[in-house]
Amino acid sequence: MTATASAAASVAARPRGSEQLAGTGTLLRFALRRDRVMIPVWVGVTALMVLSMPGTIEGLYGTAADRAGLVRQMETNSSLRAMTGPVFADSLGGLTAWRVGVYAAALAAVTSLLIVVRHTRDEEESGRQELVASGMVGRRAPLSAALLAAAVANGVLAVLVTAGLAGHGAAGAVAFGLGVAGVGMLFATTAAIVAQFTESARLARGLTAAVLGGAFVLRAAGDSATNDGSSPLTWLSPLGWLENVRAFAAERWWVLLLIGGATVAQGLLAYALAGRRDLGMSFLPTRPGPARGRLGTAGALAWRLQRGSVFGWSVGFFLAGAVYGAMTEGAADLVGDNEQARAVIERMGGQAGLTDAFVSAMVGMLGLIAALYVVASVLRLAGEETSGRAEPVLAGAVGRLRWAAGHLVIAFGGTVLVMLLAGLGFAAGYGEDVGPILGACLVQVPAVWVVGGAAVLLHGLLPRATAAAWGLAGAVLLLGWVGPALDLPQAVLDVSPFGHLPKLPGGEMSWPPVLVSALIAAVLVGAGLAGLRRRDMTA
Repeated sequence: MTATASAAASVAARPRGSEQLAGTGTLLRFALRRDRVMIPVWVGVTALMVLSMPGTIEGLYGTAADRAGLVRQMETNSSLRAMTGPVFADSLGGLTAWRVGVYAAALAAVTSLLIVVRHTRDEEESGRQELVASGMVGRRAPLSAALLAAAVANGVLAVLVTAGLAGHGAAGAVAFGLGVAGVGMLFATTAAIVAQFTESARLARGLTAAVLGGAFVLRAAGDSATNDGSSPLTWLSPLGWLENVRAFAAERWWVLLLIGGATVAQGLLAYALAGRRDLGMSFLPTRPGPARGRLGTAGALAWRLQRGSVFGWSVGFFLAGAVYGAMTEGAADLVGDNEQARAVIERMGGQAGLTDAFVSAMVGMLGLIAALYVVASVLRLAGEETSGRAEPVLAGAVGRLRWAAGHLVIAFGGTVLVMLLAGLGFAAGYGEDVGPILGACLVQVPAVWVVGGAAVLLHGLLPRATAAAWGLAGAVLLLGWVGPALDLPQAVLDVSPFGHLPKLPGGEMSWPPVLVSALIAAVLVGAGLAGLRRRDMTA
């Protein structure tokens, strides 16, 4: 065969663009069906957090003078700017964008990275993608379906946010909705790129989350230095781009083009990388053994698999505690004589002094976030099972309970570790006695265990419904975060296990709810393990 004929044959054998996307529609429908619980829960939580804020702000700062005073105080309060960003307008819409913009964008980013990694690297790691690829499915169809699923979630979020805030200014509502959804899609394409470089879905999620954490730190550092979002550090962060859209405050539409351009560029890079690697492989493959250290027990193996996650969460909680501690005095100054704001903080943190109530509220927020850690750690069992890696372990002299116990010790013991480190960070940032703050952090642990116990129960009895554990964690987070500000009835707040805990520091310690929560968690774990022992293993 001549060189020309060989080249022609090579070109003919190369899949065309349309062929590489074959089956995208089918895979998209399948992805949306699999995520029919996760996507509505995460999108609903994010949208409700945003849409509840105008009413909350109006209740706290009912007059234009009150809102103007808030803006003036924020201009001189660098610690709170680091948490929420600068204020560009004193309207209800402008204050809503200031108060929840960063966090809504972060939740959209988390939702997007979970969707993309689940339908790309997760599928390859489990071996299911190989079966799908053997049919009439194009090479880039799975990635396209994953990004489209993320686009659906972010599109619905944008519509809900825009429609809900339109009464405060149509242009601002459109800019804010598109900005939040744009940041979500930007991190969806980030996850798509990261998934090409690692063979582990867990590592892909962790690395993308680390990028998100880095973006938050850059924005916080920039906003603490300036009060107008002009710091170069702020402009290095996609979260900083969102605040510089300046929704409800002379919108900068060109910043949305910056977000869109970065999203398209990252998407094209992800497509290029996806077309240059073999299925199941990565550009940074995992190095084969020999493994260092001892792996003679199921617990040692579980620790080897989860130690990176534990380390990452530990560092994050320590830093978060330090930031919350450093802003304690500034928060007390910001509230000042505002009785409505004082009432919300005291409802979250108890009827103690304002400073103690604020510390209690922030410690409670860290406990709510710890619920996400325990769910992620418990569901590592499901990942090991569905990927087929649990089967060879259980084929040896390791029983199911021993295998599960290794992961559960890390999940529930890790909760204690991250809350202790959060307390140490809080004490370091606040500069006060460490004892009461550590006690306040440890009081949150039994409620976190209840959420983890529910995840164990779902995995043991209903393995196909384990994703519902994320919905439970999201609902608990929503009740704890937004519930007090909406002045929901106490009966509704008590649905969350966190609603029964004593409010420390400053409040009176009550052991019965703590012990009852620990007992409920133990019962849930026991029932889940009993179900795991009796059911068939899934694959």
